[in-house]
Amino acid sequence: MIKITDKSQCCGCTACASVCAHDAITMQPDAMGFLYPMADETKCVECGLCEKVCAFNDNYDTSLNFPQPDAYAARHKDMEEVKTSRSGAAFIVLSDYVLEQGGVVYGVGYTDHFRVIHKRATTKEQRDEFKGSKYVQSDLTGVFRQVKKDLKDGLTVMFSGTPCQTAGLNSYIGKKLREKLILVDIVCHGVPAPYLWRDYIAYLEKKQGDKICWVNFRDKQKFGWAAHHETFKFVNGGGKMSFTYLFYQHIMFRPSCGKCHYANTKRPSDITIADFWGWEKTDPNINADNKGVSLVLVNTEKGRELFEAVKDQMTVIPAKLEDCLQPNLCRPSLESHLRCKFEKDYRKYGFKYVYYRYGNIGPIWRLRQIKAFFKKNLRLR
Repeated sequence: MIKITDKSQCCGCTACASVCAHDAITMQPDAMGFLYPMADETKCVECGLCEKVCAFNDNYDTSLNFPQPDAYAARHKDMEEVKTSRSGAAFIVLSDYVLEQGGVVYGVGYTDHFRVIHKRATTKEQRDEFKGSKYVQSDLTGVFRQVKKDLKDGLTVMFSGTPCQTAGLNSYIGKKLREKLILVDIVCHGVPAPYLWRDYIAYLEKKQGDKICWVNFRDKQKFGWAAHHETFKFVNGGGKMSFTYLFYQHIMFRPSCGKCHYANTKRPSDITIADFWGWEKTDPNINADNKGVSLVLVNTEKGRELFEAVKDQMTVIPAKLEDCLQPNLCRPSLESHLRCKFEKDYRKYGFKYVYYRYGNIGPIWRLRQIKAFFKKNLRLR
């Protein structure tokens, strides 16, 4: 029976709940909205499958991987696709091919009022909801079982997600069904808390006295590809978000993000995609317009076959792996020393308190800015 005594040892991928034939495990939220498995002892038969299927460890499956991945800078040749995608629209090219072959694509979208979940797409129109970054951990409840059903029905499935999600799905699916499963992971910085995002939306709507009808976690059309600013639209207006500030403090990440086993080049997927930071070392022209360019790491033979089938639709330039090693391909994000205090304050006082205390608004943030200003000027003297 699975029991989580250390939250940093569970990434919330749902593999354990999915594998349980007796439905003895359900995913339950903690105070921050992160899902953890809870076992019903009256249903558990002590088969041990839930513990065996867990891939959040250093022994995750890389049996199909090349010794090191093939690395590329890539950008869709259709600039409209680049314009509406987070980086160079490599995901669109890959998923288009799968859909055109009659397959299905899983990615991250919204339900309810911008709650972040994984969804299934059988058309390009449905798939388009997966475009863009969503800086919240997605809810995978029921998704792994749906993927298995699709594979058993003979469908090709492309699943995109964080590396802990793809590792969990790979372990759950098993080798017999792996042939038609294409795993695509992202270079992940860490996943923020779902309840913080929920409360932030509610806070903004209350302050504005209006409903939010559209969100963009990174609006490159307005601020450029390299910038990181959220924007939103109210029914009667719009503005800029500051959720970003809390994100980059690493103060509201899932505890397991600081212990990530996949923050290296041995990826638990066929293909890895990301923003290509440092693209200038590979080609000074491919992103001179600051519209965005994808880093693509091809990790397996299956990934190579898919990439070769679609690369004519992109501008593709081979890259040296050492020129692609952004921080989260080398090590996990370092958790803030204030992470535990932040959660305690959130549990006790609520969202508005932590937003003003830890966010980039209010007197505490202004005091930090003043201290930083004087510190910088003292160094210059």
